[in-house]
Amino acid sequence: MAEDDRPPPLVIQSPAQFKALGHPLRHRMVNMLRQRPATLRQLAEALGMAKGTLGYHVRVLREAGLIELAESRQVRGGTEQYFGLVSKGFAFQEGETMAAGFLYNSALAEMRPVPPGQPEHTELRHLWLTPEQAALVADRLREHAAELQTTGVRAAQLGAGESPTAEAYGLLVSLFPADIPRLGPDDGR
Repeated sequence: MAEDDRPPPLVIQSPAQFKALGHPLRHRMVNMLRQRPATLRQLAEALGMAKGTLGYHVRVLREAGLIELAESRQVRGGTEQYFGLVSKGFAFQEGETMAAGFLYNSALAEMRPVPPGQPEHTELRHLWLTPEQAALVADRLREHAAELQTTGVRAAQLGAGESPTAEAYGLLVSLFPADIPRLGPDDGR
């Protein structure tokens, strides 16, 4: 199925889906399949693993409804199966309590040491905002992340033939209510 033909993001909600995506290897496989559908052989070569091991993980992802058989081809007396994502991406139900932790853990698992001279930026800032200001900031962050995907910096497509030197970068954007109590007035001044 071509990328543009895939349905909108799949809402992750079942325990089987969280479990399937929570395994580091399956998470890597899903991220690889964001580039294009691939065979077990192609996945095994890219990951340096045995096809049998990956076959098990493909089955778990298929049973969770996250990937599907995208295409079959006859090759040298056998059948080559290509597996692809069932949708353009994944989303969480609003109010899903596991979503933020799941995304943070996924990002931490993907991070690798940054070689000298390679761009990287991670920081934590705290802002004091009204609910209206927080909503405005959240909207702007969503717009900016969407803009990055549509202006040629298409994160899901990096390395998919656009440039032989392209590397995948993660972008984790989060605005969350921080557990920082507000100090009362300073009576000593």
